[in-house]
Amino acid sequence: MTHQVHAFEPPERFVAGTVGEPGDRTFFLQARGGGRVVSVALEKVQVQLLAEKLEELLTEASRRFGVDLPDLSPLATNDNEPLDTPVDEEFRVGTLGLAFDVDTSTVVIEAIEAGEGDVEADLTAEDETPTLEEGEDDEPDDALDRLRVRLTPEATRAFIDRAKRVVAAGRPPCPLCGQPLDPAGHLCPRHNGYHR
Repeated sequence: MTHQVHAFEPPERFVAGTVGEPGDRTFFLQARGGGRVVSVALEKVQVQLLAEKLEELLTEASRRFGVDLPDLSPLATNDNEPLDTPVDEEFRVGTLGLAFDVDTSTVVIEAIEAGEGDVEADLTAEDETPTLEEGEDDEPDDALDRLRVRLTPEATRAFIDRAKRVVAAGRPPCPLCGQPLDPAGHLCPRHNGYHR
């Protein structure tokens, strides 16, 4: 069985979003372009780490290669729209890869399908090798599907901003223990399991 690469270089839209109520949300990365929409499912922590690592990658690209970073203030073109429907999961993400292409001054994000043996998701930042050579294909397993997008620094900054808002929009944390508060109630370990 051959793998499928969903490439958007660049996408018309690339966002992180959710389906469901806080406490029961499914997180997605969604790319749209050329009449296609591809949605891949991932964990909340993967979205959070992706946003953090993208910020680090942009900072490192600016330091090493003099790339002009977009303004850190909220962009006027923030995408607050919901995910495009229907949201059909192509695959569940196991690994996220990041790279910066110096020749085109773009960020490359690759979401790779979780293999059968993947127990824990992994985020690898490839900023040690900041360029992608034409024709270079770093695929750990030929049988895994992948979503590949190429973004400008401005589009990357917009993605980071939205991803942070999506992650923060979940259940508020308990002021005592920090665990998410449930609408149905919360057994706080700081209260020895008793409800307040």
